[in-house]
Amino acid sequence: MADLTTDFVGIKSPNPFWLASAPPTDKEYNVRRAFEAGWGGVVWKTLGAEGPPVVNVNGPRYGAIYGPDRRLMGLNNIELITDRPLETNLEEMARVKADYPDHALIASIMVPCEEEAWKAILPRVMETGADGIELNFGCPHGMSERGMGSAVGQVPEYIEMVTRWCKRYYDRPVIVKLTPNITDIRKPATAAKNGGADAVSLINTINSITSVNLDSMAPEPTIDGKGSHGGYCGPAVKPIALSMVSEIARDAETRGMPISGIGGVTTWRDAAEFMALGAGNVQVCTAAMTYGFRIVEEMKRGLSQWMDEKGYASVAEVVGRAVPNVTDWQYLNLNYVTKARIDQDACIQCGRCYAACEDTSHQAIAMKPGRVFEVIDAECVACNLCVDVCPVEDCITMVEMAPGEVDPRTGRTVEPHYANWTTHPNNPAAVKAAE
Repeated sequence: MADLTTDFVGIKSPNPFWLASAPPTDKEYNVRRAFEAGWGGVVWKTLGAEGPPVVNVNGPRYGAIYGPDRRLMGLNNIELITDRPLETNLEEMARVKADYPDHALIASIMVPCEEEAWKAILPRVMETGADGIELNFGCPHGMSERGMGSAVGQVPEYIEMVTRWCKRYYDRPVIVKLTPNITDIRKPATAAKNGGADAVSLINTINSITSVNLDSMAPEPTIDGKGSHGGYCGPAVKPIALSMVSEIARDAETRGMPISGIGGVTTWRDAAEFMALGAGNVQVCTAAMTYGFRIVEEMKRGLSQWMDEKGYASVAEVVGRAVPNVTDWQYLNLNYVTKARIDQDACIQCGRCYAACEDTSHQAIAMKPGRVFEVIDAECVACNLCVDVCPVEDCITMVEMAPGEVDPRTGRTVEPHYANWTTHPNNPAAVKAAE
């Protein structure tokens, strides 16, 4: 049976599934229930500086995006960091860590961008026995307007500076949580590395307004007739998170840097995809808030079964497996040619492929008498849209043309060798280089 235990920058946990810093990790009661349910670790909801606690709104805090079956696809939250006293959180963290020494407990922290503020809170966090800290440089609302959260995460120089402070005053692992609200995620990741960070975690929530109430004409969630931008999370952000994780994993400056993957993890497959792209573990929030803590049982069981089937003995064997296969567009093989094929036995004659291709793509699917749909190879560019819109799995597939065959669309013979845009005769840069 596959071994799910992980060692993430020296922090050991029974499995790679951690709860992210959010409402599910806001208090001792929640965290104890999470550990009993099977979660490998938690990142405690973000702590603030000593003094009056942060004030959250007393009305709706979440807006939602639903799929056609009303399945939750994304949440927009306007909640801030913990609104409970720092001392209360620290006492609870110490008790939980003492009772669950084999589970990972990380303290998320957000205090003003001043050395003294970090110097003051770090020794107190250390006393709790927490395994490490996560610097919250990602929150895009409420705190960013106060010069914290993503206001720091969007300035690489600040990231490096604060990370150095933390490494100076704290002797356990420092994880830097990155904001996705930035043009190039590699810049803040490099800054975190230069500051001495042991790892990065990403993505934090995406700045968003999920919907507008067309009766009250205010964004939702609505507080007394007004709405605000918030942080978007859930399954809908997973593609963005995967891309950013992969960018850090394959960049020359940050390659090999430990990554904790966050963003829409709902199933074991989501977790496996993050790990294949370089994440050493994953953090989960929206899925737990939607389905409850017990969802981790399915995640662990599914991941273990898949690893057994593939012959992976440990999580470490999965991490980064897909990274070598992530490349830039210009290096994709232009001599790789495919055509769509429709399995007539599996086809339910819904016509979605035909409608999508006829109206919006390349008019490469013909509708024959009796609603029989066939691919017109002379028009098919292999865009894959028909596969994506088909409601029947594997009814439409893309089949590779063999070298030596003639592509009826271009009239060219499929070449056996690899070729890409960097040497293509239509590329002005390639032509200039050749001259």
